Amino acid sequence: MEEILKYFPKLTPAQQAQFAALGPLYSEWNEKINVISRKDIEHLYSHHILHALAVGKVMNFQPGADVLDLGTGGGIPGIPLAILFPESRFTLIDGTGKKITVVREIASAIGLSNVDARHQRAEEVKEKFDFVISRGVAGLDKLFAWTTRLLKRQHRHALPNGLIALKGGNIRAELKLLPKGAYTEVFPIQDLFPEPYFEEKSVVYVQGY
Repeated sequence: MEEILKYFPKLTPAQQAQFAALGPLYSEWNEKINVISRKDIEHLYSHHILHALAVGKVMNFQPGADVLDLGTGGGIPGIPLAILFPESRFTLIDGTGKKITVVREIASAIGLSNVDARHQRAEEVKEKFDFVISRGVAGLDKLFAWTTRLLKRQHRHALPNGLIALKGGNIRAELKLLPKGAYTEVFPIQDLFPEPYFEEKSVVYVQGY
């Protein structure tokens, strides 16, 4: 929790309690259904929750914003961001039903009323969203192809509606595979959180239209 409060000191007592509850809940559920590497569960806050919250440093989701977490796995980045932005709505989808069970149980346990967790694939989604977020699901070109039809055309944020992906490694190579003329911005996470773990990790924004 110290890592979270260090960078987000204005969290309400309710938000702090929700973040504090994630550690025991993920440890308990991870014993039953492996949603986080068992070697890495002890670094839940520094490697996973704080990583997810990097999106919140780049994008201030407005009240009423609709956000889709594509391939949420065990609920990251969607659950931490739903805690950070309680007035925005988060739809978390994954093709693995067991993982969605974990998401639902954790969201319910901490009283997250702004999360809708679904066992669903991107091609099955009918609604439209302001932003699609994703962590480690696929290359940027695939993510962009999957998500453009899912974006609303009316923009309400400083950045136009689009894809926000947490990426690592050779981002330049992925950017080259995007359609010609696609507008992108890359935000190195180490500029936000200087911990060595984030050295080669970035938040990548790709404009939808």
